[in-house]
Amino acid sequence: MAFITAGYPDLETTKRLALEFTKAGVDILELGVPFSDPMADGPLIQEASQVALKKKVHLNEILNLVKELRKYTAMPICLMTYYNPIFCFGEELFVNKATSCGVDGVIIPDLPPEEGQVFLKLAQRVKLDTILFLSPTSTRDRIRQIAKAARGFIYYVSLTGVTGPRKELPTDMVKNLKKIKGITAKPICVGFGVSRAEQIRQIYRVADGVIVGSAIIKKIRENLGKKDLVRRVGKFVAGLSATGV
Repeated sequence: MAFITAGYPDLETTKRLALEFTKAGVDILELGVPFSDPMADGPLIQEASQVALKKKVHLNEILNLVKELRKYTAMPICLMTYYNPIFCFGEELFVNKATSCGVDGVIIPDLPPEEGQVFLKLAQRVKLDTILFLSPTSTRDRIRQIAKAARGFIYYVSLTGVTGPRKELPTDMVKNLKKIKGITAKPICVGFGVSRAEQIRQIYRVADGVIVGSAIIKKIRENLGKKDLVRRVGKFVAGLSATGV
């Protein structure tokens, strides 16, 4: 599962990257909605979001981008957004437009199920999957609660902190994933800190999927201004995808 910030460095490049990823072995595309006050994003994604916001890339433009992508690919697409853009857009209007444009799921880090019951019901009504989070500090009761409410898959945050490449994965990750697997049969995808092939291999021993974001954003930044940016980033992503085969 590959994450990129929609609109970084621009919407046309986002579209080209998304289509390149379909050839690179990506199973699910996670499109980040740029937001001015993120709580889970590390420096790389924050910087990408600021670039997109300066270019006036907002939720409506991103939904229209997904609609355009649907002419060329059936790859599942999830939006990663904070609740504020959805609230300003209007919850019901958002879920209806998202599904009509071809969005398959939505990830909202700052909307726990206790405070998102209205949204969860609206999303379920139109079959828009709401992906919820578990973390290293989640209790068994919390795991059961999230497993019951989540749709699509469960996003396991591998560490306590923000996104960004890490040299090593947490030592308790395997133990925590096995505990979750013992409680729910829903797919578990691991994100935060994943950046290298050996980390992906480690995760695949116990989880159903791997989410890579900051490492891809870093690769985009390294190739800004180059005519073959899309090809270079696609090659990097293809290398990561091959690790899980």
